[in-house]
Amino acid sequence: MPDFIQPWLFLLPIIIKVVVVFAVVMGLVAYASLAERKVSAFIQDRVGPNRVGLPLTLLGFKKDLAIGGLFQPLADGLKFLLKEDLTPGHVKPFYYWLAPALTVVPALLTIAAVPFGSTLFGYKMVVADINVGFLFVFAIASVGVYGIVMAGWSSNSKYSFLGGVRSSAQMISYELSMGLSLVPLLLVMGELNLGKIVEYQAWHGWTLLPFTDLRIQWSPHWEISGLNWREILLWIPMLISFVIFTTAVFAETNRAPFDLPESETELVGGYHTEYSSMKFACFFMGEYAAMITGCALITTLFLGGWHLPIPIIHDGAFSLQTRTGDHGTLWGILNILTFLGKVIFLVIFFMFVRWTLPRFRYDQLMRLGWVWFFEIALANIVLVAVLLAFFPK
Repeated sequence: MPDFIQPWLFLLPIIIKVVVVFAVVMGLVAYASLAERKVSAFIQDRVGPNRVGLPLTLLGFKKDLAIGGLFQPLADGLKFLLKEDLTPGHVKPFYYWLAPALTVVPALLTIAAVPFGSTLFGYKMVVADINVGFLFVFAIASVGVYGIVMAGWSSNSKYSFLGGVRSSAQMISYELSMGLSLVPLLLVMGELNLGKIVEYQAWHGWTLLPFTDLRIQWSPHWEISGLNWREILLWIPMLISFVIFTTAVFAETNRAPFDLPESETELVGGYHTEYSSMKFACFFMGEYAAMITGCALITTLFLGGWHLPIPIIHDGAFSLQTRTGDHGTLWGILNILTFLGKVIFLVIFFMFVRWTLPRFRYDQLMRLGWVWFFEIALANIVLVAVLLAFFPK
């Protein structure tokens, strides 16, 4: 191997992880759109997309193979690519073109700091293992609103402009409570590194389910370990943080019932009213990528990330043990699949909420963010500080 290549070999695992993560996220974005339509059809007692499949008639067969409409995202993608790209004459062209990119790129960048597995082949399953991963995610995610505001302003449309203004006000209202809701976690775990936060949960129990490191000994007598009064009492503020953070993720990603920036009944299409073709597809991809990233963060911070407690009975004792990629390649792959499974479960939950709850009024949205969540998050920090003072490690 040439000498000038060897110093650059350390980049190879990083490049592989970037390519794989990007491919998986874009695949999830594509099939999240199909899942959304299937979920809405289920709730509204309809069939949903079920036609687009393998075009066997092109090969001489009598019928196509529908396979539940699984190729619908491919057809949608081709439709966006082939549609004529129109730029209305009344818009501000440079900012009109820049806005879609500013929406989709931050949503894809934030996933870089999220650990999607333990280790595999000796490498950490995270693209950017940085000690300020928590702050990195918040800093980059907050940039996404600039694309929406820029789209609303550059479109020179009153509907788009109102959608952009709503989005900025919504972001300011809920980003404060979102950040404050995670301060209790930082007080308990003392870490900003997302990978170490997951490791803490793997050995001390999940934030939302602290009994995931439970141990029960029944010989010669009953002994239960893995839970104590400190963890039981801290579970209450952790649950409050989970509710606030999850609700704030709904608002930050403009998902119903917080979809006022694009409320069709009031603003036609909101900030993307004047967009079509691939520029509209970028907004579409940005929304779903942001939802997937938000679900990945909820999984990482509250549901143990890649951790899956393995029940083991040995010498008269039942325990939930942790297995990582250091115990074998299969365990590393299982950790990745566990993380994906949790994220997909949360994405489907987001979809059920969208098609179940009605949209908030604007005054209700602001009141919930400023009057309720902001104060509850502050009180929650005080509660955790008091509990940690009375129940130190």
